[in-house]
Amino acid sequence: MTTKVTINSLATGVPGLDELLGGGLPEFSFNLIAGQPGSGKTTLAHQIMFALASEARPAIYFTVLGEPPLKMLRYQQQFDFFDDAAINRSVRFVSLSEDAMAGDLDRVLQRIADEVRAHGPALVFVDSFRSVVLAGQGHGDANNRLQQFMQQLGMLMTSWQATTFLIGEYFTETDANPVFTVADGLIWLRQSVQRNAMVRKMEILKMRGRPSLPGLHSFRISRQGLEIFVPPAASQADASRSGVGLARASLGVPGLDEMMGGGLPRGYSLLVAGPSGSGKSILAASFLGEGARLGERGVVAAFERRPSASSNARLAALIDSGEVGLIADHAMDVSIDEVLMRLIDAVRRLDAKRVVIDSLSGFELTLGPSFRDDFRESLLRFVNVLTGMGVTVLMTSELEDRYQDLRFSPYGTAFLTDAIILQRYIEVGSRLRRITAVVKVRESAHSDELREYSIAAEGLVIGERLHDQEGLLSGHPRRTVAAPSHESGPPPPLGDPIR
Repeated sequence: MTTKVTINSLATGVPGLDELLGGGLPEFSFNLIAGQPGSGKTTLAHQIMFALASEARPAIYFTVLGEPPLKMLRYQQQFDFFDDAAINRSVRFVSLSEDAMAGDLDRVLQRIADEVRAHGPALVFVDSFRSVVLAGQGHGDANNRLQQFMQQLGMLMTSWQATTFLIGEYFTETDANPVFTVADGLIWLRQSVQRNAMVRKMEILKMRGRPSLPGLHSFRISRQGLEIFVPPAASQADASRSGVGLARASLGVPGLDEMMGGGLPRGYSLLVAGPSGSGKSILAASFLGEGARLGERGVVAAFERRPSASSNARLAALIDSGEVGLIADHAMDVSIDEVLMRLIDAVRRLDAKRVVIDSLSGFELTLGPSFRDDFRESLLRFVNVLTGMGVTVLMTSELEDRYQDLRFSPYGTAFLTDAIILQRYIEVGSRLRRITAVVKVRESAHSDELREYSIAAEGLVIGERLHDQEGLLSGHPRRTVAAPSHESGPPPPLGDPIR
């Protein structure tokens, strides 16, 4: 009876990568980090190396026909993960340029073997491996020699129990290449320039023995190195929740909680839709302010303008006091997953109970162009993850000033929210009047009244029920026509009333 072999997992030290790999990097695996020039391959390799290397688990980094080690170190020292104390102690850099320039793959392999035997590394990196491949193409049957080289290198690393990384510049994964076949793991980095934005994505094409996550995942390169944005799956625990019997979160607007049936059920998502100037952001500030009054911290993701004393004094004060966390990234290449991870981090750090997204219109414009294609699907996952954490979410949505249309969102996203509040304008006597209505609160009773409201220094003020005796809400109020006198001529013919 055979005994199942246990493969240890190595924590890579790269935020999001372990989750993407399905729990970490398999120890003693043979991996390829591939992608276009400038996509972050070398930075990723160094970030993994400095996270894993120690005196008990040393690393060797081979450089081949590329930039010399001193030049590479000069630039890699700019990252926070770089550890000067580890150089020549737990991390060694070895140049294979002379061996590779000779074009003899056997010589390159022998040099690697000599260094591995001499120092016994647990981690081996070869950068750029494609340079080794190109150097050997002018000697005999390149493909057969490369495949033989790969098999020998793989056997060598396995016998020495080393976890190996080959770094290479490849533009497409469809190329027939023995490297792809022999490798246990294949990490592909992609990048594209879209307008004025650089969009970077990572894909795990292959990872033996691991349930790696499929698909493309956005990442960013900063002073900390690579950060991959892999949000948690949406919680299914609350999928069948009902608004009946749930505790309610007050919106902080007297009269509006009453219209909602006692407030917004906790863990629900609310869409506040209305035209410019209708008070959506003011309602959002009241929602967060009421939470702060009750001892509940909140987080606001502001995509249009940063709250200030002039634009939204109440919200600015809450942010300054630390009762509300602020996310205000206006870069033009962010992804929904990146924003979601920033929100999740802020919610966990502050133990926040309320989140505001202001607004969906600004959110979409902030996304990189390629991330807008699946905005609706990504937004559904975005909302489900947050509400699955037990957070109550309020989102605002800008509507065009079409006073006669009943619309909730230009994105067709009204279906993904648990509740909707609609704000509208009506024209009466050459003046605009604001009205509001609660369109839905899922599985909960709520008012169906239309109420006029105003904006005061303290926020929204809900008025009485608005009666439509003169067709005001349709946008076509009837005018009263005086009875004609005999001097005015014959009466007008019967038909539609004068408007």
